[in-house]
Amino acid sequence: MSDKNTETNQQPDSTDELKPERPSGGAIGSGFKEQTLGNTTDLALAKRLWSFMRPYRVTFFFCLLLLPVASAFGLAQPHLLQVAIDDYLVPRNLDGLPWVVAAFGAAVFLQAGARYLQFVLMQKAGQRALYDLRQRMFSHVQTLSVGFFHRHPTGRLMTRMTTDIESLQEALSSGMITMVGDIITLVAIVGILLYKDWKLALISFTVVPFLLVLIAVFRHFLRAAFREIRVQIARLYAHLQESITGIEIVQLFVREHISADEYRAINEDYRKANLNSVRYDAMLYAVVEAVGSVTVGIIIWYGSGQVLENVMTIGLLVAFLEYMQRFFVPIRDLAQKYNLLQSAMASSERIFELLDTDDRIPVAAAPTPLPTADFRLEFENVWFSYSDEPDDDSWIIKDLSFAIEPGEKLALVGHTGAGKTTITSLLMRLYDVTRGRILINGIDIREFDLNEYRRSFAAVLQDSFLFRGTIRENLTLGDESVSHEELVEAARIVHAHPMITRYSNGYEHLIAERGANLSSGEKQLLSFARALAQQPHVLILDEATANVDTDTETIIQDAIDKLMARQTSVVIAHRLSTIQKANRIIVLHKGEIIEQGTHQELLALDGHYRTLYQLQYAFDGNAAAEVDATISA
Repeated sequence: MSDKNTETNQQPDSTDELKPERPSGGAIGSGFKEQTLGNTTDLALAKRLWSFMRPYRVTFFFCLLLLPVASAFGLAQPHLLQVAIDDYLVPRNLDGLPWVVAAFGAAVFLQAGARYLQFVLMQKAGQRALYDLRQRMFSHVQTLSVGFFHRHPTGRLMTRMTTDIESLQEALSSGMITMVGDIITLVAIVGILLYKDWKLALISFTVVPFLLVLIAVFRHFLRAAFREIRVQIARLYAHLQESITGIEIVQLFVREHISADEYRAINEDYRKANLNSVRYDAMLYAVVEAVGSVTVGIIIWYGSGQVLENVMTIGLLVAFLEYMQRFFVPIRDLAQKYNLLQSAMASSERIFELLDTDDRIPVAAAPTPLPTADFRLEFENVWFSYSDEPDDDSWIIKDLSFAIEPGEKLALVGHTGAGKTTITSLLMRLYDVTRGRILINGIDIREFDLNEYRRSFAAVLQDSFLFRGTIRENLTLGDESVSHEELVEAARIVHAHPMITRYSNGYEHLIAERGANLSSGEKQLLSFARALAQQPHVLILDEATANVDTDTETIIQDAIDKLMARQTSVVIAHRLSTIQKANRIIVLHKGEIIEQGTHQELLALDGHYRTLYQLQYAFDGNAAAEVDATISA
């Protein structure tokens, strides 16, 4: 079994977003607690969101131009109603009334048309901006280091890239433009009311300062509530992802009820967080409704007296009531959009926090050309720790120095946690060394282009990962330069071709997620074929035969021999029988080299390798005889 898990578990848990939390009983999925954010201003977040809308600013500004047009047609309707009452209904003169009714209908129709066009165009621009944001996030996440993903639960990263972006959808697609339209409508209504009767307007506006104070108070509580929702849904996603991925272990150890209890607790926290936001939302909406009703009552009370004293016409009073009703409609909409905006801002904080994460492997500003052949790899006084501030107990690799000659077959052995997988991870620059250097032909690997450098390697791991897609897609990994003939040749060499051709559609056979419709041996054979098809300079084999049966191991071992005969190879194995043909075997213990040599040389030593070999074949008489014969020779 690979020591990968043991080594990576020594990485620090502290990040800018997640803090370690000790679970009470070793519960599934409860090892991390997510922090809330809240140090970024709305203006700063809005500016960053606007950067994604800027490419579509022409559409955005055209929508802005449609706003006053739609508002004008909407605000003309109460005035036409006043004209109809005062000029035609009260004096009982109906001659021109049809024209007023026609104008009223035209205003309604044109307002609807302007709003429809504005909505469609804004949705189009907003969806394009969200598309760009999704692409930016995915591309950014792809560049982050492997260590970043070891420290961050997958479910929480998925939340950033799904639900957090979805919460921005209405804000970018229609929310912002609608809020601008509501503000324009409010300003226009205030002007019209002051023009028609400034005294009644001022009396009506006495409740507005009270309303603004309440909205300001609710702002704080709503933002906190929406932040908590985003945190709890991230926890929910993380638990779901981990539970589904590990469903075999959950069922094998009969942990369904424990997992369900944990999910119930997290789900309850999520429900409570949503109820808090609903409570504040309902309170704000109720307050706006109540203030609106009180204002209408004031207008009716004061306006009725004015009508009886012949200071105000009935038509003006009706128009005033209509305008005030329309005055509180955008306020209610703004209150709802404000809730939406708070949710969007809470999600924006989390999205930009991820985009601002720069946990990447450094790249050379002016890369050195990579040698095309004859790689001589060298570890020069290499130290490595997963901790940013390593101490004596956190070093995984300690002052390691050795070289791998071109074409050499090197094997790494040692107990779990000795540092074997870490060495190959450093070699492929999944991590950078803490101290020392790794060289190719005397040049530090950090001076090469990272992508070009990694293309020089191919790895076959203990747990072969296959993507959902065809066999061809999994072997080429999207590299169109690999021809069908090269693909078939690679599959033949590693004995995968007969297995592939058993399927009716051969290389176009569809593989399920993570290769669920294949056996472990079949997945490994495809992994070998994939590695060979990439034509690497260096081949990494990490416990490549650990999860297969004896018959399949024989086939795979022959594939390994053929692969290793073609290029420089580094092999990690606990089964010592699989590395006996290696040119050199390095024995590691706690990150240090304690022995090295060929299989026969190490058996002849009365050391760690001999002990490992004897323990592994303690019940095998032939193996014991081989050891004795080797030592005697």
